[in-house]
Amino acid sequence: MKFAEEVMEILEAFDLTQSYRTAAELADCSHNTVAHYVAAREAGGLSARPVHRAQLLDCYLEKIEEWVEGSHGKMRADVAHEKLLAMGYQGSERTVRRGVAAAKTSWAVGYRRIYRPWVVEPGLWFQYDFGDGPDIGGRPTILFCAWLAWSRFRVVLPILDRTLPTVIACIDTTLRRFGGCPTYALTDNEKTVTVEHVAGIAIRNPALVAAARHSGLTLKTCVPYDPESKGGSEATVRVAKADLVPKEANLLDDYGDLAALEAACLKFCEEVNRRPHRVTRRAPVEMLEEERRRLHPLPAQPYTMAFGVTRSVGKTTAMVTFEGGSYSAPSQLAGQTVWVRAHGEDVILVHLGPQGPTEVARHLRTTPGNPRLDGAHFPARESDPLQRTPRARNGAEAEFLKLGPGASAWLVEAGEAGATRVRAKMARAASLARIIGAAQVDEALGQAATSGRFSEGDLESIVEHRATARAGEAARASEDHSLQVGTAAWGALGR
Repeated sequence: MKFAEEVMEILEAFDLTQSYRTAAELADCSHNTVAHYVAAREAGGLSARPVHRAQLLDCYLEKIEEWVEGSHGKMRADVAHEKLLAMGYQGSERTVRRGVAAAKTSWAVGYRRIYRPWVVEPGLWFQYDFGDGPDIGGRPTILFCAWLAWSRFRVVLPILDRTLPTVIACIDTTLRRFGGCPTYALTDNEKTVTVEHVAGIAIRNPALVAAARHSGLTLKTCVPYDPESKGGSEATVRVAKADLVPKEANLLDDYGDLAALEAACLKFCEEVNRRPHRVTRRAPVEMLEEERRRLHPLPAQPYTMAFGVTRSVGKTTAMVTFEGGSYSAPSQLAGQTVWVRAHGEDVILVHLGPQGPTEVARHLRTTPGNPRLDGAHFPARESDPLQRTPRARNGAEAEFLKLGPGASAWLVEAGEAGATRVRAKMARAASLARIIGAAQVDEALGQAATSGRFSEGDLESIVEHRATARAGEAARASEDHSLQVGTAAWGALGR
């Protein structure tokens, strides 16, 4: 089959020469080809469409269409080829694939789903869904993705499970970021939302219904196995996973902890909510200001029944007790109330702040007498019996410690070794530093601390040895310099 440009070249050559063979030489083809296209032009049947030729598959096309119809367009070409071979077909699988593709195209024309545009009303709908997040410390995370339908304002929250208390906390946090509550929430038919279906009717989870009623929200679920009915939240999940989950496409680094992922999610939401949306051509954060006028006010206190039991964090020791075990809480929550619940082997602590309920700690379950501690929950120790830090109390001590870390190490080790006349040795070291420099004395004190030399004269001996060794290393014999030992080193004695 010739392309349209080649056909025009053939006809142009024939019009120029009026000879089939001469035109064939000019167009580099057969004279029969020239005659074919010239005759087709004269008959008015010149077309770029290929001429249909009889194939071995023609007598099986009705059967292929029957299979495609019965499978709702999901029939595989290799399966169709195996069936046709059993029916006596002797052609190639490539021909079958073309036939099946053509049958699927024809079937899709009659069964293509036509969408009716959704005219969104301000303050009426918000949708949420879940997506797989990155692994942190070998543990998978989940991204809770929500969007407000009219303004396209998006909220992404990282979580560790999809239990009912976590879902309630995410919904409450999302609504507080919206600045109000819409009328409906649309989501999937998960067990946290839909307990079962009876005659096609979804039976809601009573606990989530009570939590939604507390905020004035009505729950709606999409048709099972029909994610297209909530495309907004599906798109939010897709964009969030592409920008937040480390992949080769975005070259993101792994997250060190959940706090780093939370910061990344917050930054992502700020970026997508401040740039103009491709449909509205306006920034979602600007449209949210208008939509907030149509949102219902939120109650001051979130629905806390699903978060567990209340516990008071110790005022001096940031610990809570739950089912006989002790668990640490962030020190800034000392004296405040938290909610504690168990989820499998985990014990989860939730605190209600200005932005809604927030998970503040998660520990593995423990037994009485074996407290679970998280070092990040406690401030750094100012004093440690095992790690004492010297602090100057007068001018002499300050002058000695100013020499450097070697002086501090010497004082600590001298105290542990029970050295005598420590203050006199410190004053002698400070005097020696004024003569030869603080850096050399500090290095000598560090070496003395390492080797445990705290006797009289040990510091001077180390300084002299280091000076001699340094001078020996630096000395090089040459035409104008000799290695003969001089008497200049004796000049420092008696000072």
